[in-house]
Amino acid sequence: MNSFRILLAASTALLTANFALAQTWTQTSAPNSSWSAVASSADGTKLLAVAFGKSPSRIYISTNSGVSWTTNGAPNEMWGAIASSADGNTLVASVAFYLRTNVIYVSTNAGATWTSNTNVPSLGFFACSADGRKWIASAGSGGIYTSTNSGATWTSNNVPNGFWLCVASSADGTKLVAAEATNLATYISHIYVSRDSGNTWILTSAPGLTWDSISTSADGKKLVASAALTAYTSPAIYRSTDSGTSWVPASVPGNTWSSVASSADGNKLVAAARYEPLYVSTNAGEIWSLADSPSVGWQGVASSADGNKLVAIDESGGIWTSQTTPAPQMNITPTYGNFTLSWLVPSTNFVMQQSSDLGSWTDMTNQPVLNLTNLQNEVMLSPSSSSGFYRLKTP
Repeated sequence: MNSFRILLAASTALLTANFALAQTWTQTSAPNSSWSAVASSADGTKLLAVAFGKSPSRIYISTNSGVSWTTNGAPNEMWGAIASSADGNTLVASVAFYLRTNVIYVSTNAGATWTSNTNVPSLGFFACSADGRKWIASAGSGGIYTSTNSGATWTSNNVPNGFWLCVASSADGTKLVAAEATNLATYISHIYVSRDSGNTWILTSAPGLTWDSISTSADGKKLVASAALTAYTSPAIYRSTDSGTSWVPASVPGNTWSSVASSADGNKLVAAARYEPLYVSTNAGEIWSLADSPSVGWQGVASSADGNKLVAIDESGGIWTSQTTPAPQMNITPTYGNFTLSWLVPSTNFVMQQSSDLGSWTDMTNQPVLNLTNLQNEVMLSPSSSSGFYRLKTP
């Protein structure tokens, strides 16, 4: 047991580094288009963007964190929303919601081919579990729908009457959150949560604002929601650390917020506003700072699981990215007589190494397994009477 106490201290000392959330934003080579939604894989390598109403109105995909972009087999549509599984292989996209088309498109091979599904209601916003099987979608006045088979079939949830807007999901698809506008004249909306995959819904204490974006940590405990400025409500960002039971306002300016995204641990956040620089937080929304980004009409943002690769779209046609080198923190927990080493799936490749004396290091042959319930890479270790030290190293 002593060797594992040493292991934990060693991993902390070796991997802890000064960390600053990505600040500098660079416009990518993506074609100029009317981008309406953006999504990211957990490692931030695969990025997706959909366009609406301006040629080319296609789905664009990047497999190298935004360095280059290509179209795929999706048809030319007025796209409104897209969402991705953690590995970026299972995708669901829909035509712009207000066109009221009862069709979505599903891809299970990272966008290489798409299958249309017309046996669905008119769906607006999407979110999904990390494995890409459990989905939640808003259907406006049609309520909330969920799917347990990657969007092949959908089930209506028992939710109050209203106009359902933005949605979010925990990594395992159990904890869901959605905003509902009871009064369409004012679009004042309220936030509901479900802790049983959508079987039952609970009205939270979040104030009645025009909620336009919600994001959640992988475990569904830390939530962040942004509200836009309207004639009836003020703009705001609120956060919750108890799965939506209580909410507190974030100390941010009164910008016209349009989108917010969260890392898997809920600590690193990015928020977009119309014609303002982006804002970032590294402590779950307690303190926010300006990012080194232009003041454009930001339309949407997305984040890798570790919060080190970010992507944003602006309504004037640009796709922007920001990247920093991660410094993953290793954790150790007892597991059925063994020990599990874990760390949040990083946006840069790391190799796990071991040493008996902190002098000579060798690469480990047992590869980590991604836990899709918390987006942690995990390696199982057996107890040993000798000392052992472990670290993560960039190749």
